[in-house]
Order: sequence, then C-alpha cells, then structure tokens
Amino acid sequence: MRLRNAVLAATSAVALVLAVPVQANAATGDFLYKVGPGVPAGIADPESRHCINLFGATEDDPAFAPENFTNSTATVFLDFDCGGDVFYVMNPGKRLGDRLKLRSVIFS
Repeated sequence: MRLRNAVLAATSAVALVLAVPVQANAATGDFLYKVGPGVPAGIADPESRHCINLFGATEDDPAFAPENFTNSTATVFLDFDCGGDVFYVMNPGKRLGDRLKLRSVIFS
C-alpha cells in the first residue's frame, strides 16, 4: 500500500511540473513612439528577440521620440527589419527626443 501511495505521489508531482505553463518570452510594459505629425503610437508587452517593424512608420516618414517603458532593453533601428548600421540601444525607462528616427525595434 505504501509503494502505491509513493508511486501516486511521484506521478502527481511530475504531472504538476509538466502542467505549469512556461512563461512567454515577452517584455512587460509599453514601448511608445510618435508617427506622422506627432500622433502617439505604441506596442504593449512586445515579444522578445523578434524584430518588430513599427506601425505607422514609412520610408518617407520614420517614427520618432521613442520611450521604453518595458522591463527589457530595446534596440531601435533606422531601417525596417532591424537592418542597417544606424541603431540605438535604449535601457528600460529611457526616453529619447524627437530627433531620433526609427522604423523597427527588437527587445532583449
């Protein structure tokens, strides 16, 4: 009887461990920016390690004035698809002015 209870307890423990969901790879918080003539835009809880092209940014009019209110480091790029040589690393809580232009971002 004791062996049966021990096996049942071990099996239950393994099932519990396997049932716990794995935390998603996402930054927590908001990444804000402006597009066009200063229209606010943003991304809530962005996916980590995945390049995000910013909604509203175009070839002629990039986004600007980024604010990183996530818990992850954001690397912003002037080009789409996180390409090119022009980029800036933003720590959590960092705000940059209207002069910084960007079209894509990736979070750590």
